[in-house]
Amino acid sequence: MRTTLLAAADPTLADFGKDPLWISIIKAVVIFIVLMLGVLFGVWFERKLISRMQNRYGPNRAGKFGLLQSVADGLKMGLKEDLMPRTVDKVIYFIAPVVLAVPAFLAFSVVPMGPMVSMFGVETPLQLTDLPVAVLLVLAMASVGVYGIVLAGWGSRSPYAMLGGLRASAQVVSYEIAMGLSFVGVFLYAGTLSTSEIVSAQAGGNELFGVPMPSWYMITLFPSFVIYVITMLGETNRVPFDLPEGEGELVGGFQTEYSNSLKFAVIMLAEYVNVFVVSAISITLFMGGWRAPWPISLWDGANSGWWPLLWFFAKMVLVFAFFVWCRASLPRVRYDQLMALGWKILIPVNLAWILLIATAKAFRLTGTDRTLVYALGVVVLIGCALIWWRFDSVLQRRKEEREAQVQAEFEELGAEPAAGGFPVPPLDLPHYHGVARKEVSSGSN
Repeated sequence: MRTTLLAAADPTLADFGKDPLWISIIKAVVIFIVLMLGVLFGVWFERKLISRMQNRYGPNRAGKFGLLQSVADGLKMGLKEDLMPRTVDKVIYFIAPVVLAVPAFLAFSVVPMGPMVSMFGVETPLQLTDLPVAVLLVLAMASVGVYGIVLAGWGSRSPYAMLGGLRASAQVVSYEIAMGLSFVGVFLYAGTLSTSEIVSAQAGGNELFGVPMPSWYMITLFPSFVIYVITMLGETNRVPFDLPEGEGELVGGFQTEYSNSLKFAVIMLAEYVNVFVVSAISITLFMGGWRAPWPISLWDGANSGWWPLLWFFAKMVLVFAFFVWCRASLPRVRYDQLMALGWKILIPVNLAWILLIATAKAFRLTGTDRTLVYALGVVVLIGCALIWWRFDSVLQRRKEEREAQVQAEFEELGAEPAAGGFPVPPLDLPHYHGVARKEVSSGSN
């Protein structure tokens, strides 16, 4: 009976498109305001959490606990003089930040944040809209957003910005393929691409010692969840995959020529909204969406009314805290490591995992014994391990061959090879510098 009541409150595709125009406008305005305020809170929360992880206080002057610091920074960037280099392509230079920000807001329109509720006397889902291919809309918006980074680099006419734009285009091609493949397992299990129906598919179904447990796909499809978590860092250009804006080698990357003004604020706004979007999609596809976590889900009213909105935003805060934790803990990877992770590890592992779960799904539909499915899974894992071991041994052999070649070249020249083939200074540096100073002084005398 409890499951029937919960399922009755879940919105379906048939519930969308029936809202009055003024209800849709209210929803759109509320989503826009929440995202804008979320950016202000996100900047403060990120600075505060990183500072506490580094044994600092962080913002603590503007307002209580420094809560007004983000507001002050936003006002400063909005009122600061907008400097524009002479050589930029003015049209593309102005359009790029808009192309970055608008798709991020549009992608959030298909995110379900709650069940059917009564809003000003109208029964409506806590979601702006839904589509039969809503998840593909999110991927499309993510792809369009990358054009903003590429256009920002191209329109700036700067070598640093250009390299940042090229890195972004290569990075999104690599990681968007892996991200799309990580969704396939969810589509196979849920049987739909609609975000609201994917949330409904994760309602109940599992029991632990007789206690109902949520059937979240982050447990059932754990490899897909891990791959998505990695790719969402790559899609949003966040540490450790922030190569398009690497300060160490590209000054500021694609945003080098954007002064600390309103256009720079729009770029920062788009980055944080994109983080919110991928966080919301991870919650929707893998963490039960707006459904209450266990053991709160044992309460009959936890998944009805306006309570699910609280669970949804609590999960958003936790996922955003994961982004901040990665930024504070992980170093930036090299570009070749970034490409190798996407093409050589994430995509092949994803394809093998999709083959396994598709076969298991087919066997389940035909009523095949689960033992055969488990045996097939073990065989696939052993095969992947053997392929990995083979490639690893080949790479190790090539590395040893290169080292032997370098050794032979140094022996031919009559020199001793140093670490990595480069000369290193003597270990006794103070003595070395003292001798060098004596030789210089004696030579001058």
